[in-house]
Amino acid sequence: MSERTQQNRSAEQDQSPATKSGRRLAAQLAAKKAADAKRRRNAWLSGIAAVVVAGGLIAVFVMIGGGDDKPKSQADATPSASAPAPDAPDAAPPAPQLPADADPALGSKPTVTPGTGNLTKLTVTPLIKGKGPAVQKGQNITTNYVGVFYKDGKEFDSSWKGGQPASFAIGVGQVIPGWDQGLVGVTVGSRVQLDIPTDLAFGKDAASKGQPEGPLRFVVDVLAAQ
Repeated sequence: MSERTQQNRSAEQDQSPATKSGRRLAAQLAAKKAADAKRRRNAWLSGIAAVVVAGGLIAVFVMIGGGDDKPKSQADATPSASAPAPDAPDAAPPAPQLPADADPALGSKPTVTPGTGNLTKLTVTPLIKGKGPAVQKGQNITTNYVGVFYKDGKEFDSSWKGGQPASFAIGVGQVIPGWDQGLVGVTVGSRVQLDIPTDLAFGKDAASKGQPEGPLRFVVDVLAAQ
């Protein structure tokens, strides 16, 4: 076979449909790769531009914030009204919410003195007569109170210390017997003195339980009953 004949056959093969399809496919792949590369390059350039813009904005904000040499307003320099200044004295506990038509004296802590003699029975002494309904057994009552040792008047407990009245069910054993027996029937808005012998207080072994020992005196304000 002559050299010219071989060249003619090679030219015919290059012009065959299979060869043309291969070339078109190769051209398409090359175009796709070029387009992908262009998109990646554009995205990279966009990212760099965004970082540069953000950096510029941050620098502007820093300069604005750092250049504010004006003194703070009085409201900014003053502690919140809900918290006292560090050097301020402790505030007095808030006055309790009193019943309607209650004696204003119930808004102040009473002074409790020691008792005299040998206390052998429960004694209830009205100090202020309330105008509300009488306390009934099983009701939940709200009270302010001061408790002292009957013999020397030394205070051992008081709801006034925290400015928060005490609430509990009465006549059902939640409190000492002297309270269960002495407060039932007392009218709301009253202040009463309860002189309670040892057996109706915390008992003879109270000290071993960390409780007040001996006869006790309480002054109790009955603020509500439900």
